[in-house]
Amino acid sequence: MNAAPRERLQLALLAAVQFTHIVDFMVIMPLGPQFMRVLGIDARQFGLLVSAYTFGAAGSALFAAFHIDRFDRRHALLGLYAGFTIATLLCAFAPDFTTLLIARTVAGVFGGIAGAMVHAIVGDLIPEARRGTATGIVAGGFPLAAVFGVPAGLFLGNHFGWRSTFLAVAVAGAIVWVLLWRAMPSVRRHLHDDAHRGSATSRVLAVIRDPNHLRAIALVAGLMLAGFSVIPFISPYMVANVGLAETDLPMLYFAGGCATLVTSRLIGRLADRHGKVRTFRIIAGCSIVPLLVTTHLPPVGVPVAIGASVLFMVFISGRFIPLMALVNGAAVPRLRGAFLSINSAVQQTACSVASLAAGMVIGHDAQGRLTNYGTVGWIAAGATLLCIGWAGRVRPATDPGR
Repeated sequence: MNAAPRERLQLALLAAVQFTHIVDFMVIMPLGPQFMRVLGIDARQFGLLVSAYTFGAAGSALFAAFHIDRFDRRHALLGLYAGFTIATLLCAFAPDFTTLLIARTVAGVFGGIAGAMVHAIVGDLIPEARRGTATGIVAGGFPLAAVFGVPAGLFLGNHFGWRSTFLAVAVAGAIVWVLLWRAMPSVRRHLHDDAHRGSATSRVLAVIRDPNHLRAIALVAGLMLAGFSVIPFISPYMVANVGLAETDLPMLYFAGGCATLVTSRLIGRLADRHGKVRTFRIIAGCSIVPLLVTTHLPPVGVPVAIGASVLFMVFISGRFIPLMALVNGAAVPRLRGAFLSINSAVQQTACSVASLAAGMVIGHDAQGRLTNYGTVGWIAAGATLLCIGWAGRVRPATDPGR
């Protein structure tokens, strides 16, 4: 197999890793009513079940920052992804809430850092000139999860019980792992210098002492705060305030995912052609409109709600593509694993803080409708504007040999 098809296969497999762990994270939210009914848990316990994955991912990413650059990235990804697949299988057979909570935490421990490792491999394998396009391909795991993964998971859960959903993800993960083992090359470029020598603490300190690294991490954190203050509450708002039925929700995921599947690769190519910062600023600026529309949407018909959701998903997920290409390029190559691990820990923490803070702002009125969601939207729009201004401060790292 020559270079171009081999590279496409490797990127497709990395996108498959993203697809499975995103489905594993996302599908638990629309299955909430079934979890609460079958396991006999309340809303607070279900919220803990959802956040367990994120907190596990944040903790493992911080730990990995001290050690991940000592290993061949291929071996690291295979080990992490195997742990994620086994933990997801344990979720399918968890006998009670406590066991499921532990299994979800372990899945986050492995799945979250596996996602960071995917971006590290993209940064090491793909030259800067094609990195935006490559990031767009890998980011295709998100729309695929929305188009196929979540609806399929909901179908299995509704017809065969929630355990079948996790079992299916685990089986898919096992298949992807075998393909990764056969097709993914050794990625050891970062081991050819002094990054793997010295103490783990010294490498982490080298990451956080670089002002450009800190600016890049702050940019990601700001955008996560702007996005995940809104995203977790879209489905409840659509049902309680806009007037959609719960059975209409899969169509929102499907339509938005179909559109994003097309636009993600287009945005990646635009980032390579016109620059990461410029593309990010344009897409992020455009994202403010659907963000505010979604958080202020009055009672409307299903087609209008779907249209708003499509625009929201296209631009909110689209702005992440040039962002990650920009942030990946900001990493000093010999420290890319540690940098992206720290970045992942901050990213996961920012998501948790954003949803928690938004939950403290949002309330319910006597009719059960959500209140103050529009306020959260304005705060998210303001955070997006700050990120647009901040993006110009992130610079590409020196990358010899590219």
